[in-house]
Order: sequence, then C-alpha cells, then structure tokens
Amino acid sequence: MIKIIGAGLAGCEAAWYLAGRGEQVELVEQKPLRRSPAHTSDAFCELVCSNSLKSDDVFGNACGLLKEELRRLGSVTMAAAEETRVPAGGALAVDRDRFSAYVTQKISAHPNIRVVCREETELPAEGIVATGPLTDGALYEAIAARFGGALHFYDATAPVVTAGSVDRAHTFTGDRYGRGTGDYINCPMNKAEYELFVRELLAAEKVTLRDFEKREIFEGCMPVEVMASRGKDALRFGTFKPVGLADGEGKRPYAVLQLRRENEEGTLLGLVGCQTNLKFGEQKRVFSIIPALKNAEYERYGVMHRNTFLDAPNVLNADFSVKDSPMLFFAGQITGVEGYVESAMSGLLAAIHYLTKLRGKTPVVPSAACVCGALSRYIAAPNKHFQPMNANYGILSGLEIRDKKEKKRLMAERALEEIELFRASLDE
Repeated sequence: MIKIIGAGLAGCEAAWYLAGRGEQVELVEQKPLRRSPAHTSDAFCELVCSNSLKSDDVFGNACGLLKEELRRLGSVTMAAAEETRVPAGGALAVDRDRFSAYVTQKISAHPNIRVVCREETELPAEGIVATGPLTDGALYEAIAARFGGALHFYDATAPVVTAGSVDRAHTFTGDRYGRGTGDYINCPMNKAEYELFVRELLAAEKVTLRDFEKREIFEGCMPVEVMASRGKDALRFGTFKPVGLADGEGKRPYAVLQLRRENEEGTLLGLVGCQTNLKFGEQKRVFSIIPALKNAEYERYGVMHRNTFLDAPNVLNADFSVKDSPMLFFAGQITGVEGYVESAMSGLLAAIHYLTKLRGKTPVVPSAACVCGALSRYIAAPNKHFQPMNANYGILSGLEIRDKKEKKRLMAERALEEIELFRASLDE
C-alpha cells in the first residue's frame, strides 16, 4: 500500500492517479483531529488564499496552459474546477465549498483509497509527503532535522464581503479591455479617495507576526499594505490599476478595486489583490474609505500565515523524489512550486514518477517545453537563492520570435505536443 500524507490538492491528485491505476493507497489526513490556523473546513483540498485558479487562457497565459496540460493528464483538480466553476471573466474561479466537497467525495468513495485520520510525526521511508506549506509540529521538525532546516515565507489572504452590502451605486461591472463576460464588480476611487485610502492603509495597525523574525514575503501574494509602501502610486499601477476599464460615463477612474465572485450564487465577493495583515477592525475601517465598501459586511477578514518550503535544489530531484531516498517523494507547495494549480501539478507528477519507479522503469521528466516539465526542472536546478515559483513563460525553453502573442501561441502548441508525447509514454 502506498502512503500519501496530506489531503490537499497535491495529496489528493497523487492519490487519485495511483488509485486509478490499480494501486492501493493510504491517504493520511490530520483533519478533523487538528487544523492549521488558516483552515476552517474538514473537507479535502480547502482553498485558503483565493477561489481563483487564475487565467484559463491556454494560448496566452502560462497558468492557463498548465491547466490544459493537467486536463490532458487526467487531473482530478481540473475535473473538480470545471464542475464547480463560477463566473470570473477570463479566469477559472470556483465555489470553494463545492470544489472541496467534490474532491472529498471522489477520494473517499474510491475503492482503492483508504483515508486515515491521524497526525503523522515521522517521515516515512517510502511514499509521498504532501503536507503543504503550513506543515508544522513533529512532522515539520522531522523534515527540518532530515534536510538541515526548512525555508519559509509569508503568505496572505484577502477579505471577503457579502454582495448585498456593497453599494452598487458606486460600482460598475466589466472586465479590463472588455475581455470576458463582465463578471467583475469595479469599485472606483477619485484622486482624493485613493490618496486617503493609501495614507490610512499605511498608518493602520497590523497583526504582530510572532513565529519568525525574518519575513520573506512572496511577490505573488504581496499584502496590499506592503505594495502601498513602495510608493503612493504603486497600487494604481498594480492591484488598483484602472487601465482598460471605463465607468458608466465612459471615463477611466483614477483607481479601481475589483470584486470577484467567491461562490456560485454570487452572494460572496472577494477583494481582488487585497491580501492583508491588518487587524480585523482596521480592515473594515480602511476599506470603508472606498465608496462602494462604506457599509460592507465582512464574511472573512484577510489573514497572514506562514508558508514553509524545502531548499528543493539541494533536496529533490526533478521527479520530486528525495535525492538520497528514491522512493520518498514530496509534492505540493512545500516543494517550492507556488499556486493552487502548480501544487496539483506536483502531486500528479510525483505520483506518475512514483508509479514508474515502483514498476521498475526509469522516470522521464517532461521537457522544459511544457509548464509541467519546466516547473519540475526549476525546483531541482542549482540555485543559491531558491524561491517558490509560479507557472510563467520565463521558465519554459524559449523560442526566438519577436511577436509576443504569436510566441505564446507557438509555445503553447509545442507544450501540448510535449504533454501528448509524455502521456503516450505512460501507456507503453
């Protein structure tokens, strides 16, 4: 029986793949016995940071391309996302509760998967460790002792408000440049409102982080107050950029906060790009400066939490196995891939490579022409300053083409050809 520790995206993806190929799997999950500070549900694959899986553009966005690669490899994450998606323009966003429930039901009902509720305290000799970026307790200590310590960074989540509490007289709907189906609710600010918001944001009281003295903040989940500290116009050229948006009078606002559906019914709205570590009362006070949110009711305030990851280049091979233990694998964000889809990818690839070894074959890592292969190779490549990595075109092997749109299209076509070859090799 193959042991998998952790029923998050990576662990469930690994369990689903192995069970689907006739292997008996023991999936160990500590919930509901014990939850991390960031989790609120006992279901598998709880999405903590956001309900968005980012862009669904296969031929123009690296994360969109990664999703298509996973679809072709039979990903349970992508099946769940398609079943539970909510309108989000060009992005793939899901109803969090339905998404988790879908995966939980699929995993729990599979005859080849035995779910065990317990807290693991030691590293197994063989299996897949997919305990996530919030790994702590005895298992964290065991990992740190085995590999000479773990690195870490801080991650933040955005507030969620009720749709009915948003003052729609101060909003307009639409996606940037008219792309998508107009699913975003835009909350405009004039110059005075924006500047007041920034001043109060920077002056607001923050939660004291006690776990670590060093605060390594990942750029992809930058707290809004940290971004604002980089200059008075930093938000206007970033999270709150008005480019490509026009209000009811056809004018571009000075700055815009976007709201996105958090559930299928559209009763909950997330503040896009507003991850924060402000105290709860301060969040309500500061965001109320935005006219549309003056009387907003908060279903969830933003929080900041620790994310832990391995020094992967010194610990892992490109197939996600431990360098000195060929049948011990890691998967998920603890490996240094950053993002929901990326985490699922690592679980699927770890399972594929584990099974390949189990059946006496040599794993073949996909080439850097596809996102799966590029991320796999990134985590194992020598790097003195290793940091987590999202799906992006920069890590794919390049093509010498000047036209950016055409280049992305050709890179996507090449990537999907690589995935088809990789998939075919698994059936040989």
